Parts: sequence; C-alpha cells; structure tokens
Amino acid sequence: MPVLRNRRLWAGVAMAALALSFAGTGQASAADINNAKNAGFESGLTNWTCTAGSGTTVSSPVHSGAAALKATPAGQDNAQCSESVAVKPNSTYTLSAWVQGGYSYLGVTGTGTTDVSTWTPDTTSWKQLSTTFTTGASTTSVSVYTHGWYGQAAYYADDISVYGPDGGGGSDPAPTVPATPTGLSVSSTTSSSVSLAWSAVSGATGYNVYQNGTKITAVTGTSATVTGLAASTSYSFQVTATNSAGESGKSTAVTGTTTATGGNGGGTLPKHAVTGYWQNFNNGATVQKLSAVSSQYDIIAVAFADATSTPGAVSFTLDSSGLGGYTVDQFKADIAAKHAAGKKVVISIGGQNGTISVSDSTSATNFANSVYSLMQTYGFDGVDIDLENGLNATYMTQALRTLSSKAGSSLIITMAPQTIDMQSTSNSYFQTALNVKDILTVVNMQYYNSGTMLGCDGKVYGQGTVDFLTALACIQLQGGLAPSQVGLGLPASTSAAGSGYVSPTIVNNALDCLTAGTNCGTFKPSKTYPDLRGAMTWSTNWDAAAGSSWSNSVGAHVHALP
Repeated sequence: MPVLRNRRLWAGVAMAALALSFAGTGQASAADINNAKNAGFESGLTNWTCTAGSGTTVSSPVHSGAAALKATPAGQDNAQCSESVAVKPNSTYTLSAWVQGGYSYLGVTGTGTTDVSTWTPDTTSWKQLSTTFTTGASTTSVSVYTHGWYGQAAYYADDISVYGPDGGGGSDPAPTVPATPTGLSVSSTTSSSVSLAWSAVSGATGYNVYQNGTKITAVTGTSATVTGLAASTSYSFQVTATNSAGESGKSTAVTGTTTATGGNGGGTLPKHAVTGYWQNFNNGATVQKLSAVSSQYDIIAVAFADATSTPGAVSFTLDSSGLGGYTVDQFKADIAAKHAAGKKVVISIGGQNGTISVSDSTSATNFANSVYSLMQTYGFDGVDIDLENGLNATYMTQALRTLSSKAGSSLIITMAPQTIDMQSTSNSYFQTALNVKDILTVVNMQYYNSGTMLGCDGKVYGQGTVDFLTALACIQLQGGLAPSQVGLGLPASTSAAGSGYVSPTIVNNALDCLTAGTNCGTFKPSKTYPDLRGAMTWSTNWDAAAGSSWSNSVGAHVHALP
C-alpha cells in the first residue's frame, strides 16, 4: 500500500478475457474417455514438452496423485507446456485442468475449427479451468497446452483432461474411489461458525462436508468453515473424499461447539466509517503523530508491521527518529486518546514491500499470537491485511480465526486487496474475506495503481472514473460480502499513488451511486446498498500534505450518508 506497479499486463489480460471463444458443449457418451496421456504427470514430463526448460514435476502441491507440473515463466518465455493428443474428427471435447499459483492459461490449437483457451489470475488454491472445442472433418490430433505469463510467478497444473470420443491414442488408467479421510479436527470456533481441517487423501479431487449427517458443502482443499450456526450449540461433522470415480466413506465424526458470544465484525463503529493509513515512516508526506490525525478518520491503520525470522510472526518498531522523536509512550498514549474519542487503531500487515508469509498451520499460529501480542502491548484494536505479494486463503483464514478466538468480539479486521485480487470469488483474497465474513469488518479495495478491470456487468472499465469504482464494488457486493463490509479505497492526493487518483467529488458521487442510485456514471447498479461502510485513503499523511482536502470532503460525505 500503495502498489507502484505497471498494470498494462492486467489491462491486456482483462481484454483477453472478453475475447475467449467457446464451442458448444456436446453430450457425453458411454465411449467417451480422457484422451490426454500422463494427465496427472505421474510419469514426469513424459508426453509433454515445455519451452525453454521451464517445466518440471513436483510432489507438492498436487491436486491428486503424487505429482503435478510446475512451470516457471521468464522475461521472454511464458512457460508453455504442450502435448499432442489423438482425437476423432467432427467431435466435441471438454478440455479441463486444475491449476494453482501464478497466472495460468489452458488452451488447444490445431482443432481444424476454432482454437480456444481460458485463463485465471493467480490463486493460492487449486482451481479448475474448463472449455470445449470441436474438431474439424479431417482433424486427428490437437495440441493441448498450458502456460503462465511472462516474468510472473510459477504456475502448477494437474489432472489435464481432453474428455470426449476415443481418438485412438489410449488414455491413462481410470481413477479409483479415494480412501476415507482421516485426521478430522475442529481448528477454531466462534458464536456462529466452526472451522474444520483434515488430512489430504491421495487421488481425491474434492471433499464433502457433512453436518449432523447432511451434506452442507463441497470444497477442494483440506479445510472448511461452516457458518450460520447457533451460539452455544454442539454440532457433529464428518467429511468424505471424492473424485470422478465416486465418494469415499464418511470419516470419524468430530463435535464442534460454538461459543456463547463471538465476533461481530468490528466492535463499536459508526454505520458509515472512514479508514486512513498512518505512515510509520517519512517518505515526503507530512510527518504526523497519531494525535494529529484528522477526527474524520474512524479507523486508523498503522503502516506497517515488520516481518521477523519466525515464519508468520510479525513485530512493530516505531520509527522514532524518522517521526521527529515520537516516543513509544507518546504513541501508546495517542492510541488511548483515539479510543477515548471513539476511534479504532489497527496494525497493518504487508504493504508494497511486505514479505510476511502465512503458508501453513505453524505460521498461521505464529501470526495470530504475534498480532495479539502487539494488540496487548500497544492497544491496537485489530489487524489490517494488506499483503500485496499474495496470501494463502486456507492458512490466513486459520490465522484470523485464531486471533478472533483470542481477542473476542471487539476485534477489528480490515483488508486492502488490489483490484485484481477481487475480480472473482475464486481469488485467494476474496476467498479469505468470505471465509471470515462473520468476523470481518470491512474490505477497502485499492481502486488505484490498477489497469483496466472487469465490472460486475462483464464490461471493461478504466480507473479514474465513477464507473470504475461502482462497477468493481458491485463484484464484491454481489459476490457475498455484506454492504457494511465494502469500502472504497483511494489515494488522498496525486502524490500518494502512481495512478488512479480521483477528486473527492468522484469518490462522493460513487458513494451516492452505490447507496442511493444517484450521481452514477454510465454504470448503475441493479440495486442500492444504503449500508455501504464508506471509504479509505492512503494516507492520512498525504491527506495532511494536501490540506486535508480528502478527509474534509469525503469524510464529511461518508458521515452524512443516511
């Protein structure tokens, strides 16, 4: 926060998404098979060819079986791995694959009709890509490929499928029903939810979760959070493993008991609130003590916590010298004074250069314990998640729920994802927000330093307009977040971000459009959201440097919303 990155790549990706071409889906027949060979990479890279030596096989992460493809792009190479697959002329096939990691593409060429492809942004959990294609009258083989994006993170692929009529090239052995899951346990509880975890099952592509004997959800990972439960109530849970061959038996049952009281997603906050990031460093903006932060800010996010040598753990060191001799005692006293004025102060984790990684149960526990320790030491009311270098939805969820169990119902949890992070509910940030919805305060997406993005209507919008704010906020509002959990994050001045600054008037118009249906641009949401939480800015320091024009205008407007 803020992210000074080149977004031309994302603009191209968004436009490419609109250009995908899909053939009609054919009816499967009894003779249909998966025509891909070594589809799960259990035999290394046999049958596969990867450009520039970019591909290898790994034992973790895998979607099923014991291996998966890992391909690492370079500056001039997109890490394309391909296989020639025998097919039958004039036939329809379903092409699919499970992917994880960096930007991932799946496609086919040489169909004799229309070649197709599909893609997904980076994701920290397995996601299935799928499309269909039809072969031409003389087509007997096609080239199936996966690839990433130039200079981006490595991607993983597993369980490739070219499902349709037998092309004569043979297929891999059919899967068998997976074993019954073991190790089911309750990882955390609130007054309305129970979080579960279990051991992975070889060959499984998904898991079903049962509550009191009734299936309630299906997941692809080895954890799930069951929400909407009654307080102080015991529930029985079991899980099964699934793949295309069928479903395993149910696991040994465990009992989860909800607490008497739980997180209310933000403690005592006004219906409409303004969040501002306070800089614990001097980068040319006005140097402030917390006591000098405008009263228009209801939530102050202290930027930032520091990584430690312990995986997942964070610490905080006040930059006393850079802030004109500001002492720790003064800092603590200023937090207490903000509390007395009805404000909340949270510690922000991440930022543009943040390197904190929560990628397993141990680091999740370390994260929760260290954040809670900072809350006790300084008086922070909670935590802001601003990890701009990726996060793991499973373990960040675990970390936040563990923190909630320690801090109680007054815990504040805010998030500041980038625009690309909230384009789909399958993205790890969006998944995390939905996973902790019952204890989440607000998601203030950064509507800046961004390329063009898709709105909820499927159209492409460019930053710097009312439409960009409203059409992208609509994705979150339609994707499962409560209106009270959605805020608009904008820079306080042109100096605060590389791009995307809009005048306070544009921010206020977007707020009016979303809450009342007035002052909209060309995009108008299908309904209004009068409970929209409000707005956020980077930063209180840059706001002060600009004469507090942002907080005086947007802050007053937010607090005047009905």
